[in-house]
Amino acid sequence: EPAGMDYFCDQVQQKDVGRRMQVGQELLEYLSDPARSPDLEQDQQRLDKVIDELTAWVNSSNFKVALLGLDVLGAFVHRLSGRFKAYIGTVLMPLIDRMGDAKDQVREQAQNLILKLMDEAAPPMYIWERLAVGFKHKNYRSREGVCLCLVATLNIYGAQPLILSKLVPHLCIAFGDSNSQVRDAAILAIVEVYRHVGEKVRIDLAKRGIPPGR
Repeated sequence: EPAGMDYFCDQVQQKDVGRRMQVGQELLEYLSDPARSPDLEQDQQRLDKVIDELTAWVNSSNFKVALLGLDVLGAFVHRLSGRFKAYIGTVLMPLIDRMGDAKDQVREQAQNLILKLMDEAAPPMYIWERLAVGFKHKNYRSREGVCLCLVATLNIYGAQPLILSKLVPHLCIAFGDSNSQVRDAAILAIVEVYRHVGEKVRIDLAKRGIPPGR
């Protein structure tokens, strides 16, 4: 009998890395074919459990498990589209954490999944209202990642869907960050904002007491 959600609900809880790698691949195959996964949303609690467990994979100290968790969550976003919105609160904090990962590949994939959420699950500003906490993250790489994610968001969507007045104050604080990479990323982000909205942002910065030279 082909594997269904009951099987996956049980298997994603495994802690063994080898087993997780196997189950993750099976889940990707299951999700890629709607004909094979008619029971995906039959039981809401079961679906919640699977997403929760996969979020724990994303938090794993084993980078292969983390990457696979990101992949599988991406497949869930693709299948559930707007219905994945209910899980954004669950997955976003681990994604912000992973944007601070030591491995480039993990950081990149975490950002890609955040952008995928904007594309398929919820409007960009809905995500950003929850993502903005990342500007204050204890890991400097996560703070840098959030600034770079804003650059990517503006590149894809422009300024239209964003309420930039809610985000610019965070960038202003990041200008004074103790880490130079965060400061550079914040400047990059404000340049991108400027590219989209022009002089308004310069006036806004002056009002916030940023010296004209800066």
